[in-house]
Amino acid sequence: MNGSVRIGHVLGVPLRIHWSVPLLVGLFGYSLGAQTLPAWLPGRSSAVYTLAGLVGALLLVGSLLAHEAAHAVLARRRDIPVQDVTLWALGGVTQMGKPRTAGAAFVVAAGGPLTSLVIGGAALGVGIGLDALFGWAVPAAVLVWLAWVNFLLGVFNLLPAAPLDGGRVVQSVIWWRTGDRDRAERAAARSGQVLGFLLIAGGWVLVLRGAPGGLWSMLIGFFVLVVANMERRQAGMAAALHGVRASEAMSSPVETCPDWLTVERCVDDVAMRARHSALPLLDLEGRPSGLVDLSQFARIPAEQRGTSRVRDVATPLAQCTTCAPDAFLDDVLDKARPSRGGLRILVVEAGLLVGIITARDITRLVQRHALRGPET
Repeated sequence: MNGSVRIGHVLGVPLRIHWSVPLLVGLFGYSLGAQTLPAWLPGRSSAVYTLAGLVGALLLVGSLLAHEAAHAVLARRRDIPVQDVTLWALGGVTQMGKPRTAGAAFVVAAGGPLTSLVIGGAALGVGIGLDALFGWAVPAAVLVWLAWVNFLLGVFNLLPAAPLDGGRVVQSVIWWRTGDRDRAERAAARSGQVLGFLLIAGGWVLVLRGAPGGLWSMLIGFFVLVVANMERRQAGMAAALHGVRASEAMSSPVETCPDWLTVERCVDDVAMRARHSALPLLDLEGRPSGLVDLSQFARIPAEQRGTSRVRDVATPLAQCTTCAPDAFLDDVLDKARPSRGGLRILVVEAGLLVGIITARDITRLVQRHALRGPET
């Protein structure tokens, strides 16, 4: 997700934090410390309310992390690759490959909301216990608030509409019943579009009636609608790519560049006539050794271009996405590594480069598929 930074790992999965997370902490911390707690427990000092609000907001972020970590752990146990977990103002996103079976999709999707409900139950029980046994009213109130938010998070995420977890659950059930994953993805995306419109419309009505919470509903609805639209397009793309092999999608022949050339010679002799915005590199034996995005050349000072080798600024082959010509394209895309300049897949056979697949090639396949007729 753009605007996020990597801060470490959670259970072996890279963890990223979006710039909006501090906004989330500030918003919920203020709401809890300045509004909720004074109404529940009047008479405490401002310092107590402020500290309690901050602790409650941080506990909420921790529970969001636990929700996403549950998705990641369950996915990895079912051999689904997980790229990273990102926290942001509206919750979290776990980037992972597609499940291979409907059962795996169901378990991974249900794990997040169930974790939120379990956290909510635990927080409620501990909060009641602290108040009853020790009379710690403020910590108890914070935990009760945390329980309420997690119950709300769990129930909301179980709504049957993608990209919410409930939509993934419905998608897995339709997939199991029909055996058609593409159809299930389209149905879940359509339900997400409907939910997004309803949330936006309901939020607008609340705003007109003077309820500021309507803005939050509109924001969530807009997010759901945008992601649902994107997922419906992706479902259409998946249908277009089903059964297509890399050799049918790749561009060939490919302009390449010897990796021992200087940047200056590469720009003058190769880059200026290249069709693609990235150049595969070949070593002395003619085997692929990496990939260089042409935009990287522009960041090299002119005085260094005559001495810098292309391989020194390129992405090594080990960090590139590669596949064999007979590999199914949808499987390759599931495992594709993120690239600085977009989708680039090097097609390699017997150690030699035979083609390259870019976003333009994928778009061409999808357009051809659309010419055959509308979705069913």
